[in-house]
Amino acid sequence: MGSWLVAMVERQIDAGINGLVPVGTTGESPTLSAEEDQRVIELTVETVRRRGVADTTPVIAGTGTNSTATTVERTRRACEHGVDGVLVVTPYYNKPGQEGLVRHFSAAADASSVPVVLYNVPSRTACDLLPPAVERLSEHPRIVGVKEATGQVARTKEILERCGDDFLVLSGDDATCRELMLAGAQGVISVTANAAPRLMRELCDAALEGDSSGALLVDQQLGPLHRDLFVEANPIPVKWAVARLGLIPPGIRLPLTPLETRHHAVVLAAMKHAQIILRQRKVRITLQQIF
Repeated sequence: MGSWLVAMVERQIDAGINGLVPVGTTGESPTLSAEEDQRVIELTVETVRRRGVADTTPVIAGTGTNSTATTVERTRRACEHGVDGVLVVTPYYNKPGQEGLVRHFSAAADASSVPVVLYNVPSRTACDLLPPAVERLSEHPRIVGVKEATGQVARTKEILERCGDDFLVLSGDDATCRELMLAGAQGVISVTANAAPRLMRELCDAALEGDSSGALLVDQQLGPLHRDLFVEANPIPVKWAVARLGLIPPGIRLPLTPLETRHHAVVLAAMKHAQIILRQRKVRITLQQIF
């Protein structure tokens, strides 16, 4: 795991991304052992520090589970490994009410020594953290933002109105992140960026600068990836794509299974549309010439 994980982190840094989120959903965190979870965090933090980009590339570790006690423990351990922040997802399967969500996140924030970002993704968790609850949680001194993966522009605007400009709102949906950033969101925690980090950086730069036409051009190049990296449940397609680029070995852990053969051409076509296959080949030629 170590060598290819470090290589992936290095690639993201070289592409100019503004942060790393190890052990999130795309990192298959539900199937990692406690030891693997901590090792992924350690390697990410170590690589960022070795590259001397700790001031510009925060490491925000995913620590959320559907158990408040386990979330508290994972949050404490991540803090001990030197992360810059933690990302805490809404408790999946349990389906708590808004009061339960507020208490859950508050307990995690009480246990944290670093900033906490809430993560709302109701399509996967069967529970929705609503704006009034986000507003309550924004009053906690360590809760600094939310990754909002509903893709709803109106929801983004409501959260900003309720919580103020100092509260960080990040898109969690690549397909609508351009619209959310143009509406006031401050960035995106991206699936697409695992395969196309430089283009996602270009998209974010344009959108955050208010360059709607420039952002649209990049987004059109990435549009098929945004869509087709979800032809099966994330992270099945993106792990296939990154393996196809030669960046990681093939494979995925049960209960997920490898991308079905009938979807290979679809994802490959999206990669070619974004021109990341061509870019990767050029990098390989350069490396062969150097070594």
